[in-house]
Amino acid sequence: MSANITNLLVQKTSLSKKVIENIIKLLDEGCTIPFIARYRKEFTNSATDEDLRVFEEVYSYSKKLLQRKNEILELLKEKNFLNERVEKSLNEATTLQALEDIYTPFKDKKSSRTSQAIENGLEPLANIIQSMKYDENEVLQKAKNFTNKDVKSIDEAIQGAKDIIAQRYADDFKSKEVLRNLISNWGIIEIKEAKEFKKDGVYTSFVEQNEKIKYIKPHRVLAILRAVNEKELSIKVDIDEKHILENIKKYKIPTWAKSSSTFVFEAYKDGLKRLLLPSLKREAIANLKEKASKEAIELFGKNLKELLLTAPLVNHIILGMDPGYKTGCKLAVIDENGEYLDSSVIYPTKPKEDIKTSSKIVLELIKKHKITSIAIGNGTASRETASFISNLIKENNLTINYAIVSEIGASVYSASKIATQEYPNLDVTIRGAISIASRLRDPMAALVKIDPKSLGIGQYQHDVNQKELSLKLENITVDLVNKVGVDLNSASFKLLSFVSGITETLAKNIVEHRKKLGIFTSKKQLLDVKGVGAKAYEQSVGFLRIKKGDSILDNTAIHPEDYDLVKRLEKTCDIKTVEKQQYQMLANSLNTSLIKIEDIINELQKPGFDIRENFNQVKFASDITKIEDLKEGFTLSGIVRNITDFGAFVDIGLKNDALLHISQISHKRISHPSEVLSINQNLENIKVVSIDLEKQRVGLSLKN
Repeated sequence: MSANITNLLVQKTSLSKKVIENIIKLLDEGCTIPFIARYRKEFTNSATDEDLRVFEEVYSYSKKLLQRKNEILELLKEKNFLNERVEKSLNEATTLQALEDIYTPFKDKKSSRTSQAIENGLEPLANIIQSMKYDENEVLQKAKNFTNKDVKSIDEAIQGAKDIIAQRYADDFKSKEVLRNLISNWGIIEIKEAKEFKKDGVYTSFVEQNEKIKYIKPHRVLAILRAVNEKELSIKVDIDEKHILENIKKYKIPTWAKSSSTFVFEAYKDGLKRLLLPSLKREAIANLKEKASKEAIELFGKNLKELLLTAPLVNHIILGMDPGYKTGCKLAVIDENGEYLDSSVIYPTKPKEDIKTSSKIVLELIKKHKITSIAIGNGTASRETASFISNLIKENNLTINYAIVSEIGASVYSASKIATQEYPNLDVTIRGAISIASRLRDPMAALVKIDPKSLGIGQYQHDVNQKELSLKLENITVDLVNKVGVDLNSASFKLLSFVSGITETLAKNIVEHRKKLGIFTSKKQLLDVKGVGAKAYEQSVGFLRIKKGDSILDNTAIHPEDYDLVKRLEKTCDIKTVEKQQYQMLANSLNTSLIKIEDIINELQKPGFDIRENFNQVKFASDITKIEDLKEGFTLSGIVRNITDFGAFVDIGLKNDALLHISQISHKRISHPSEVLSINQNLENIKVVSIDLEKQRVGLSLKN
């Protein structure tokens, strides 16, 4: 099977046979995708983690394809149905759907008109009719020979034979493929009201609409299917059946055929309308859903990636504020390493509006802990809380900045098992404030503790394939965590569990060991942790960082397997002044690869470098806005919080994010907002183009 799988992967990917064999070998040895991407570049032609994830998906599908192909071949051999033509078709099939189409005619028919006709011995009559060698009278004469106690008349015999022919037509994989393509290219989805339809509901714009299958947008597919599930809309696939029947007559019924062709055409027509079209129409809707689901998952993954790559705010002591009215504004202070320091509750907004006491508490916290930044959640009472902080900073001449932080998912985290384990003695409301502060300090470290589906960075996340969505988000998180690297002395067990080679159990063991140890001073100490064996160490150690370790190498992505090479390299040249044109010569002299030399020198020149520094930096707030103050034509700044197929939602300091529709993003035609925008991107000069005070909605435009 290994030779077959390699050959199949050569066809399905752009990778060479040797690279494919290397990747499969590494995966079989228990290497993770991040490890292969970072430390085995020589074997993969420098394939990225994204390339390897695509390969992993194709590899998994190809294994299923070959397994199913072998199963079908064995089944057909057992039933004595295998011939050269069928075997050739099976071997040429490159999709699971094609395999099932080829196998369908050989499946046992259960409780159908076809199986009844076969049981009644009418297959030979079907063969006679389908041969089209006899005229109608000759067929009727031959049909007499097939009447018996179960087939009481010639008409019954003819009908049974036609049922068999109808099934044969419906099972023919070439006919299926032709019709499948017709439906895909020319089919139309008709949308109508269903019994639960609400005249003033969210689906009114879909009613009495015809959508061409080929052009329908993925987000519309998911919205329509949700409406169907809620019994507000009904849908059906329409195709020009008259045109199909004309083609059947033209291409399936030979011009020289005698009048038995009438029986054959009637059978084909029946097979088309009763068996094949209903099946392919259901399949078309299922395929639409699958395609829309995949695209929604891809968008969700892209948004998550951009969110997790938001730059951290390093070396700051942060006050996190979770605003509220009656319950007050919850405060929590964390240090530079994310450790919890203090908490309180203030009531600066209605109904109490206790500005004096609230100011005193905040100022005392700032002085006590030397707070340098403030993070304010963007939910209920956010605008009023931000206004309070803004005035406090001005009145007391404080050199502190504050930022409005998305608090989506903070409540999910605060009540989670992880939060309970991390802060067992704190109230859930204080945990929420800690989460808000942590998002400003290190977005990735804070957000990995929350189910990505609760982060509000996708669309229709509950309508897509949940297994595929979870896998996609898990893979993206794993790849990014390893690409960025993890501080061994401050990471939570949840963040550590995303590191290559580290399970959740091992992550908890590392945290427990750290508590006893105080801090890790060398990566070698990882081997003293319970459960960390040679393989786990090999796969994980390169992605861990110790900021103030015994060696500078502890704060780099250089793998211990290359430490000896580093020593030899340092003896050969001055790392700080070495130039790129010397790299190849160094590689040759040290008997290693150019890729390896480049990676090592880059790490030694920038120890502790965080790739997130190249991405969206923290945007501190400068003005407070309420929707009543806005007017059409106003120019604002904002932060992209979510991207969908139809536009982006932008935080402009209001309770609800404003909509930047795809048509308002660029003067140039774009097919998707993500071509121009990214999550957490800071936008300037955004124009307000519409305001709906009743629905609290604002429309924006970048087309100034």
